[in-house]
Amino acid sequence: MLRPLLTVAAACDRISRAMGAVTMACVLGMVLLQFALVVLRYAFGMSWIFLQEGVLYLHASIFMLGAGYTLWAQGHVRVDIFHARLSRRAQAGVDVAGHLLFLGPALGMLLYWSWPMVRRSWAILEGPISTGGIPASFLLKSLVPAFCVLVLVQALAALIRDAARLAGATVSEVGHGA
Repeated sequence: MLRPLLTVAAACDRISRAMGAVTMACVLGMVLLQFALVVLRYAFGMSWIFLQEGVLYLHASIFMLGAGYTLWAQGHVRVDIFHARLSRRAQAGVDVAGHLLFLGPALGMLLYWSWPMVRRSWAILEGPISTGGIPASFLLKSLVPAFCVLVLVQALAALIRDAARLAGATVSEVGHGA
């Protein structure tokens, strides 16, 4: 029973790592676009709202699409005054409780409450934030449910591994993507 679940966890990890690569490309794109904006503005006295919004879209993409990858890499801030002193099995128990009682419900509510906004935005193909901006606010708003799904996917992988640890599986059996 453990092997199929760990296969699911590994598939979730692959999704998170792929989104991590997308996020890294967004970081590079944002830096290059911001550099181009600075050069255009100060060297040539030119500026376009379209390009400025491009930086905003990339910045939002980095955080929203990269959150699942960050969870995979264990890069989220954790106040582990007590957690660090616990055994691996006890840590897994705390993490299972955290995923089931806090992370899952919070993301589920955010997904539920954001979906109507995203659906309406897509229905009208909502235009730019500012005059002359990128005519695709619906894409920007779509990052909210994407964030929820990507973090939930990685949370599922963590939940499977932590539940396996609670059941007595060893670290080598369970593994971890990071």
